Amino acid sequence: MILSISGVPGSGKTSAGKLVARKLGFAFHSTGGLFRKMAEERGLTINELMKLGEEDITIHERIDDAQRRLGIEQDRFVIEGRLSWHFIPHSFKILLLCDTREAARRTYEAKRASDNDRRVEADYQSIEETEKAIIDRNASDILGYQKHYGINYLDPKHFDVVIDTTTSTGPEETTKRIIEALPKT
Repeated sequence: MILSISGVPGSGKTSAGKLVARKLGFAFHSTGGLFRKMAEERGLTINELMKLGEEDITIHERIDDAQRRLGIEQDRFVIEGRLSWHFIPHSFKILLLCDTREAARRTYEAKRASDNDRRVEADYQSIEETEKAIIDRNASDILGYQKHYGINYLDPKHFDVVIDTTTSTGPEETTKRIIEALPKT
């Protein structure tokens, strides 16, 4: 079984994905981590790289190909990424949503955590600034994915389960909800 977790920035994709993988004894992969590495290699922030990706499809092709290969070559993993469901169509597809203000709060606080991998994300000075950046990033993602792939990554019809994490008490609760939604085998 392969689980793909998509969602808006700050919805808890990575945190829940890691916990789900650990609880199921699966490997965990993150497209966000791949994008962060690519941004760091180019000396850009993640937002700058995503903006370039609106016009330059090669930025996405590297990540897309890695996801396709994973879906063909491996099993028993969780992958977090906005388009993972698209590149691994046989995965169990999960969409995490979150109110933008709450997502901004989470993102702002995560950036300040000492044990995070968000070095290439901009250093926002407030939750309001973070919220604006999330709105801009999401608009950029939607535009880029529509232009390059002809899809809206937030359309619930693409997913097996949709979970709103806005009022979630944390990744543990989201993880529990994901595991409860999995098909019984």
